[in-house]
Amino acid sequence: MRLQAGPWVLEVTPERGAVFTALRHEGRELLAPQGAFWMLPWCNRLDGGRFPWNGQLHRLPVNEAAGNALHGLGRDAPWSVKHASGADAILLQSLSHPPFHYAARLHLSVGEAGLAMTLSLRNMGAEPCPMGLGWHPWFARPPACRVRLEAGSAFRTDARSLPVEAFATTGLDGGEAGWLGLDRHFASWNGRAELRRPDLAIHLAAEGEWARNLQFFAPEERPVLCLEPVSHVPDVINRPQFAGLGPMRVLEPGEAMTARLVLTARA
Repeated sequence: MRLQAGPWVLEVTPERGAVFTALRHEGRELLAPQGAFWMLPWCNRLDGGRFPWNGQLHRLPVNEAAGNALHGLGRDAPWSVKHASGADAILLQSLSHPPFHYAARLHLSVGEAGLAMTLSLRNMGAEPCPMGLGWHPWFARPPACRVRLEAGSAFRTDARSLPVEAFATTGLDGGEAGWLGLDRHFASWNGRAELRRPDLAIHLAAEGEWARNLQFFAPEERPVLCLEPVSHVPDVINRPQFAGLGPMRVLEPGEAMTARLVLTARA
């Protein structure tokens, strides 16, 4: 599926997790070949796939060599297309895997104002359930990139990339000498981030459930950079001491949570 308007072209594969396979602005590709995907009904990692809730210990599929359940359940699940035109589309996904029973709605639109993404997640189960949602872009990272984001807290992690300690920060502002190789969760984020490449600048503006937490990843071995708006701290269901910096949201039956992101670019 292709959406196109103004300077933007977005290519999406609904049958394969609604992954973004291409995102171009004035002919320039913003994404690396890995594309961009959705994280739901949790973000990032769960230690050992453990999810304790309501007196039960649920086990979610472990899909990382370090022994974690990574990036939720919906990444590869198909979405149905409710509506699609030249410039916007509405996609739907539903899934049941205890304790999660959810229905998700994704609205995508492109135009002169940028790419707008609104993702909502509704609890379709009979009991309250903690849930979360996120967007995981693999931005292309040519040489001489700079990053700017403001946040009040960040996390140190263990060898399995799980949070162990929060510390005060101002965020990131500068070239790769200050962040290359970093895999870090930022909390008390102000909802704004910028990736400045030599040929263009990409700006993220988040609202709702995405306006407070951001996962940052810039591996040394690959020319990619991830600026991932998320709704909660990684593994926070198992680490309640960090809930003050980004808890999973407990949704009552029928209740929904919504996040919105607007992505803009300029030469």
